[in-house]
Amino acid sequence: MNSASEENYLKAIYKFMYDGNELVGTGALAEMLGVQSASVTDMLRRLSEKGLVRYTKSRGSSLTEEGMQTALSIIRKHRLWEVFLVEKLGFGWDEVHQLAEQLEHVKSDILTERLDIFLGNPSFDPHGDPIPDKEGKLPQKQTLPLIAATIGQRYKISRLGDTSTEFLQYLDKSGLLIGSFIQMIQQEPFDQSVTIELQSGKIIHLSSQVAELLVVEKME
Repeated sequence: MNSASEENYLKAIYKFMYDGNELVGTGALAEMLGVQSASVTDMLRRLSEKGLVRYTKSRGSSLTEEGMQTALSIIRKHRLWEVFLVEKLGFGWDEVHQLAEQLEHVKSDILTERLDIFLGNPSFDPHGDPIPDKEGKLPQKQTLPLIAATIGQRYKISRLGDTSTEFLQYLDKSGLLIGSFIQMIQQEPFDQSVTIELQSGKIIHLSSQVAELLVVEKME
């Protein structure tokens, strides 16, 4: 059985790999997890001995097939708990991450499966992130960052590139939620900032940083 600390490392390595990195550097992991590089090295050796990580000194690490499945199982639990906390207990989407971080380490497969059924087998969490099924498969959507969207085209906000409390509260104030329909009105050539129109008719000007972090899907 893996400890909560070991599971956090597997999740962190998965995130780097999901973002397109074949090997994850020790320094990058140390920065993400807020620990010393020596601690990362010790943990990677331990996970390597368990067959969960491939680790080569000075090159980096990656997940084995078993490590990948374990990471996806943890992520599945985390995202299901986020759905539960928002939809059933009334928490805001900016309040659930830390609670789900604790709940994801509960060691009960039957609890996870009953939670999934109770929630109606959701495919995406409150932030638009895909929820792996029990086989570890992720649902797919054709998406792009808002900054790369086409002027005049209608889109739906599908996912967020940042789930920090500050960013989520900013989106709440602006009325930009998962599932919101928007239309790209204008993009400034100088700084790539964008102007969008909400379905309500409200016009919003967004910085390029925000436009990078809003992931949208094209509406036909």
